[in-house]
Amino acid sequence: MKPTNHQLIGRSALAFALWLTLSAVCLNAQDTPGPAGASEGEKMERQMWADFKAKDWKAVERRIAEGFQSIHPDGARDRAGEISLIENLKLGEFTLSNFKTTINGDNIVVTYKIAVHETIDQIHLPTGPAPRLSVWKKGTHAWQWICHANLNPIP
Repeated sequence: MKPTNHQLIGRSALAFALWLTLSAVCLNAQDTPGPAGASEGEKMERQMWADFKAKDWKAVERRIAEGFQSIHPDGARDRAGEISLIENLKLGEFTLSNFKTTINGDNIVVTYKIAVHETIDQIHLPTGPAPRLSVWKKGTHAWQWICHANLNPIP
């Protein structure tokens, strides 16, 4: 039995609608960071905190880019200022949570919360979960930490 013109038009319309739907899904998938990117950003943050706690200053310095900049409630810091702050950080136990990672070309933006016992510049900071933001840039040989925001208010 031969399909009628109405059946052919219906099938064509259905095929076209399916094609549009799949195209939209595929295009959207390209814009959405995959689990590999998300886990990479989280992994880098967890490693930095582990290195802070272990006082592995060589590993920390290797990952901080020359043009690094941070912001804290008491002001901005460049690479040298951040390294000095980290080396003088009194760090206790910490818990990292609520990771969100966005990939944009060779950059990974990571936001998360940290609950930590820490003293910065001899000031004890609140220990409740506080938001942080880091930006990592893919370098020639490794990822580099280029930006960090510590939004934990200083009492």
